[in-house]
Amino acid sequence: MLRENINDLIFFLAVAKERSFTRAAAKLGVSQSALSHAIRGLEERLELRLLTRTTRSVSTTDAGEKLVNTFSPRLAELEEELEALSELRDRPVGNIRINAAEHAVDSVLWPKLKPFLEKYPDINVEITIDNALTDIVSGRFDAGIRLGEQLAKDMVAARIGPDMRMAVVATQAYFDKHGVPQTPSDLHNHRCINMRLPTLGGIYAWEFEKEGREINIRVDGQLIFNSLRQRIDAALSGLGLLFVPADSVAEAVRQGNLISVLEDWCPSFPGYYLYYPSRKQHTTAFSLLVDALRHQP
Repeated sequence: MLRENINDLIFFLAVAKERSFTRAAAKLGVSQSALSHAIRGLEERLELRLLTRTTRSVSTTDAGEKLVNTFSPRLAELEEELEALSELRDRPVGNIRINAAEHAVDSVLWPKLKPFLEKYPDINVEITIDNALTDIVSGRFDAGIRLGEQLAKDMVAARIGPDMRMAVVATQAYFDKHGVPQTPSDLHNHRCINMRLPTLGGIYAWEFEKEGREINIRVDGQLIFNSLRQRIDAALSGLGLLFVPADSVAEAVRQGNLISVLEDWCPSFPGYYLYYPSRKQHTTAFSLLVDALRHQP
């Protein structure tokens, strides 16, 4: 019975994860009709209803959820064993999935990953750009990238980037019209470009520190984004003050397109770390990637 069900079980897990026949079919590379037929056949053979379908959503039944919890970890173990067997090849090979925030990908991961991929053409890397604090275990990621202060205690962490600092910037034209803030409290009188936090949906409070004194300022403005690039573009367009990692606007500041202020209120702090579960057995390909990303002071 296992032989005739294995493919249908994999199809079922994809639908359960995506909660959509359309997205699951696209990821699996099959038609929606073939996917629906496979799920229907699995339900008939098991004599159980595994999915609840409506015109707008797909969800698992109690039996379906039990099947997910039982079969998904075992499938992950099988995939790991197959990857371990591939280590017997002459060249490192494997698939690595990484979850990382947008700025981490742009500033640290991608510059180091490009030469790594050229050196190891049989190692495949999937990057999911995600500014939320996603659970990499439940998401079946091999590793994630976050700031040191955001790391869970049960993870192994390898530093992959230098210290960072934030910067408050705007155009000279903006400062000519609205003045230059001298302290963080002055930001209440300015138009600021806000960022919505992906985890709780709130607005990020700008964090400052000077001589051991910490201040969090909730600013106001016309614009709210959840993307770094759009916030930078808005600042370059003169639409307000911006609070972002200093390296992301360093070139614009160097060219005079943006002016940095309140620098003495923006100290440096530990940068990005690659983190991953300590209990997971990693492949040679993953170990090579960790070494390639590791920060060299």
